[in-house]
Amino acid sequence: MKSIAIDMDGVLADVYRQFIDMHFQETGEAIELKQLKGLTEKDAFPFLYKHVNTVGFFKNAPLIPGAKRALANLNAKYRLFIVSAATEFPLSLTEKQSWLNEHFPYIGWRQMVFCGSKEIIKTDIMIDDHFKNLDVFSGETYLFTQPHNELSPEGKHRRVNSWEAVEDILLHDATLAVKSEK
Repeated sequence: MKSIAIDMDGVLADVYRQFIDMHFQETGEAIELKQLKGLTEKDAFPFLYKHVNTVGFFKNAPLIPGAKRALANLNAKYRLFIVSAATEFPLSLTEKQSWLNEHFPYIGWRQMVFCGSKEIIKTDIMIDDHFKNLDVFSGETYLFTQPHNELSPEGKHRRVNSWEAVEDILLHDATLAVKSEK
């Protein structure tokens, strides 16, 4: 059975929505996602470090649409690991585990990997929204579209714009490949 490493922030958890909401609460300024294309998260959100160090930031992040169903389906066909570079923000460790337990109760603690650098990850597939994680990975890579990477060429990584696209590739294409081998 193949294994998949799936990033959390920006792939499962909609941290952009969280940043936008917190920015509005902080400044009264409404930001649209389309305004953020090509900007790093740090450039897009001047209070980024304050917000990620706020109690509840990670625990209360909304889900990326389609993530819940897609992970349930992927978990049935792959060895699934949620991999998050969480140690930079120590407050995030318990909040991220709590968030995963709430939204994905079938993901056990052995499937949760909280680390500082993802270069140690050795699964068959990685789904992430940051090149810094995908570029050092030796397996098959999928770039999950977020505003900060939207204008960048995908390069050696296959771009996916939604969880439905991930399911089409990793579930439906895999099923078709198995059927054609028979």
